[in-house]
Amino acid sequence: MAESFLPAPYAPTYDIDPKYAKSAVYFCCEFAIDQSFKIYSGGLGFLAGSHMRSAAALKQNLCGIGVYWTCGYYNQTRGEGREMAVQFRRKEYAFLQDTGIRFQIPIYGKQVWVGAKFLPPEVFGTVPMFFLTTDIEENDINDRQITQRLYDNDPGRRVAQYIVLGVGGARLLEELKVDPEVWHLNEAHALSAAFRVLEKHKGKVEEVRKRFVFTTHTPEEAGNEKHDFGLLKSASFFGGLDEAVVREATGITDSVFNHSLAALRLSHKANGVSKLHGEVSRKMWGHHENICPIGHVTNAQNARYWKDRGLERARTNGDLEFLHDRKRELKDQLFRVVADQTGKLFSPDVLTIVWARRFAGYKRAELITRDMARFKKLLNNSDRPVQIIWAGKPFPFDYGAIETFNHLVRLTRDFPNAAVLVGYELELSRILKYGADIWLNNPVVTREASGTSGMTAAMNAGVNLSTDDGWVCEFAKDGHNSFIVPPAQPGLSDHDRDEHDRLGIFEILENKVLPMYYDKPKEWSQIVLNSMTDVVPFFDSDRMADEYYTTVYS
Repeated sequence: MAESFLPAPYAPTYDIDPKYAKSAVYFCCEFAIDQSFKIYSGGLGFLAGSHMRSAAALKQNLCGIGVYWTCGYYNQTRGEGREMAVQFRRKEYAFLQDTGIRFQIPIYGKQVWVGAKFLPPEVFGTVPMFFLTTDIEENDINDRQITQRLYDNDPGRRVAQYIVLGVGGARLLEELKVDPEVWHLNEAHALSAAFRVLEKHKGKVEEVRKRFVFTTHTPEEAGNEKHDFGLLKSASFFGGLDEAVVREATGITDSVFNHSLAALRLSHKANGVSKLHGEVSRKMWGHHENICPIGHVTNAQNARYWKDRGLERARTNGDLEFLHDRKRELKDQLFRVVADQTGKLFSPDVLTIVWARRFAGYKRAELITRDMARFKKLLNNSDRPVQIIWAGKPFPFDYGAIETFNHLVRLTRDFPNAAVLVGYELELSRILKYGADIWLNNPVVTREASGTSGMTAAMNAGVNLSTDDGWVCEFAKDGHNSFIVPPAQPGLSDHDRDEHDRLGIFEILENKVLPMYYDKPKEWSQIVLNSMTDVVPFFDSDRMADEYYTTVYS
């Protein structure tokens, strides 16, 4: 067996599998590891948390570096009118160990102190992980606020956060006296680490490129983060490097600095997060010179963490009766949450549709409500009744997404069988997937790089009803393990495209899903079983963590 590259006392208790002996460090802005550890916002964190669990299960020579967000993302609650409210609260975690490591990094002309917390692998079954913080006594109040709120709304402070993750992460590795063979940027938030390495090696770009790999999660060029070059320079994003050295290394000559483009030029490999996203990324970036090859590693989720054991036992044994009974029990658990939050009593015998993920415009949370006549007809069907639940967190300052959330709260107020839940974090996500019969996913096609929520729904006897985007393209067999909305014709206006997709969803619900669920229960049980069987092992993050080593880190 191989040895960990980390020094004691930070090395994992497991022996490294020689297959994964190459030393690697994984930088990410957020990790969803456990409900109690609130340092994540959504899908990127869910993915990273699953990756860290699978990397540990496979005994990989990898560690994670993130940020200790002392106020987390935000608490999603309800105001007096039941609308969404945002609360920020400081959180403490007894399971994190203070390493005692302290160092300074330059941010906006000041030397800011950074401390490092350590998460031992045995706490949550992850690889060794470090979390950086400026919220320590050595700093003044302004510097302490840098690492308090995940994705702070202030652009200048966001840059400072990225410096803490990137430069701070590189400095932490120097303090530990290690230089991993692979530096994995999961999104470009930690890009400043590359400039620390470039500075350390006196401007030798090859020393950066041989170490760095980059995972992009954004399928539109406009969605990739950009900043004014002068702002980044004044923030010390590039450390002590001369501007000419930075521009030569990144090939960026104008005043706008594109983080993803720079990452593609400072890495030797990059990947999208689904097969389709890999194709979209190569088209999106292909006209730029000197970028690294872009492949794909399709996202996945940790089955050991997400699967209900009773449902999995029923799947393994092919016991459809127990599968039905266990699903009914799990729906009851979800409906207790619905009743507690909304005062509405749902039935476990009724087909339950769930839409739950980050609220963002392209995900179209309210799509099926845009035709109110047909939506009401669906909800008022007493012969084949349905129940619908929405949940998800908008960015706390995305007022358009918040209004969409509140619109759904108002719209569902008078429907006893439609509800909107708050507090979409790991545990509510798990319970929603346990209780969903249909997992509704209707992003604008090519806008969802991968998505992962439908994977864990499928693991728990939920059937995906989806537009043909992201990971679904690699999983779905329409009518066998899922229901897929046929793609719209290219060139349609946004209005006509949305109408096409909405009509497709209603057509599937009314003519396929409801008749099968109520009139052909054996056929329904078979499609549920097919979905559960087909989603593993490929969409289990053990495959994903292995694939990163064998295709990206190699």
